[in-house]
Formats: sequence, structure tokens, C-alpha cells
Amino acid sequence: MNRKELEHIIRASGDITDQYEFVIVGSQSILGPIPHPNEVFTMSAEADIYPLQAPELAEEIDGAIGEGSQFHQTYGYYAQGVGPETAVLPEGWLHRVHRVQNASTNHRVGYCIDVADLFMSKAAAGRDKDREFCLALLKHAYVKPDQVLDLVNAMPLDDEERRRLRATIRRWLKTLRDAGQLA
Repeated sequence: MNRKELEHIIRASGDITDQYEFVIVGSQSILGPIPHPNEVFTMSAEADIYPLQAPELAEEIDGAIGEGSQFHQTYGYYAQGVGPETAVLPEGWLHRVHRVQNASTNHRVGYCIDVADLFMSKAAAGRDKDREFCLALLKHAYVKPDQVLDLVNAMPLDDEERRRLRATIRRWLKTLRDAGQLA
């Protein structure tokens, strides 16, 4: 997915729900702060999205332009209607979002989470694909090691979960340093 395709999803989500503001979480939220990232970050065909003021309407988005829909078949990309609980994000994330709003969104607003918050969300989820995504964010210097380590304390996790998350991130950093892929 590229930035223009994300803008199309925001516009279509607005048409479907009659809402004005949307939150984009998940990997394609990178297209807000970094409109033209390295191609490794644009492999996904889906954008996770929900209306900020009416998250319950995400089901309508999923039904109309979700996976397997006519929209998906026509354009090759789709929206996955999600909820605010989908991503575990650091405190204050909403103050760091990147606004996507222009004629291509029909002036609807897509709030894409910041790259560091995206990293933390993926790191907390801990799936193999999330690990690879986080490693790529570090390798391409889209996030800084100190930046993400500092955000661990802002994660809505208990002390043991924070300790494990910090250890995981440090392990990833060591892997990249040992491979000569991180300064």
C-alpha cells in the first residue's frame, strides 16, 4: 500500500460512515509520518482503521471495503475495521499522531500513529511479522534505540511485561549491531 491508496481508504471510510476523523493503526500508519517509506514497509494490502468519534462504525468499514470486498477486488488493497483496543500504545500516543488530510481524503482526517508508537505496538504484540517489522524500523533508522527504550515505561503494561519488552528490544538491537546493521 502506498500513501495515495491510504488516502483513498480514508476517503472511502468517510463516505461509508459519514465520519470526519479516523485513526490508522498497524503497519500502514507509517504512511502518515513517512509518506514514501522503504518498500519493505509498503508490502501490506490492508490498513487498520476506525472512526475516532464512533469506533463501533468500524464494522461498516470492514463490511464495505474490507478483505474480499468488491473494493478489495477492484483496487487490490482494503481496510480492516478495527477498534481502539486493537493496538497497545504508549501513553500520550494521540498527541503524537500525524495528520493525513487533503483533497484525496475528501478533506477527511486520518490520524496515523507516530513511528515510535507503531514500533512499541508491534513490539508489544510480539508476533514474528511484528519482530521483522520492528527490526526493519531500526535498521532503516526510522526509530532510534533510545527513543523506543524510553517509551517502554509509557506502555500500559505491568512491571514484568515492561521488563520483558525492554529485554526483547535490547536483544533486537544486539542482533542488528552484531550483523553490522545498526551503528
